[in-house]
Amino acid sequence: MDFPALRFEVEELYAAYVECLDDDQLERWPALFTADCLYKVIPRENYDRGLPLALILCESKGMLQDRVEALRRTSVYAPRALRHLVSNIRIKGHDGDVIRVQANYAVLQTLTGEATHVFNTGKYVDQLVREDGQLKFKEKLCVFDSVVVPGSLVYPI
Repeated sequence: MDFPALRFEVEELYAAYVECLDDDQLERWPALFTADCLYKVIPRENYDRGLPLALILCESKGMLQDRVEALRRTSVYAPRALRHLVSNIRIKGHDGDVIRVQANYAVLQTLTGEATHVFNTGKYVDQLVREDGQLKFKEKLCVFDSVVVPGSLVYPI
């Protein structure tokens, strides 16, 4: 395995992920996942204790697409701009074809007419696989730090 090339490819996947979210190109977001993916936004306390309760749970690419559709057509929420900052991307190892990756994130949110504030922080605990020559998320766990549930969590983290 060519580690520098793999690291670059992983970083490009994360950059594409946050670009979809920050540039409001949500329709592109599910394409970064495998068909049988798992996506969770889960409090750190539940993650650390092995408890399954998550704020957002999608168990397939189809569920991710449904979430985007719901955001576009049925949800009512205040307009906002998001900015995801991802750091300390670490390739933690691999199990066969699955590459384990962890990274820190911070999401800044700006509501129209208001100052920017820190919306959510935590870590990504991810499993990546190669599909059709490209890395994709097989599992993405967004483990957020706060015990306070973000009340306006409408977009993916």
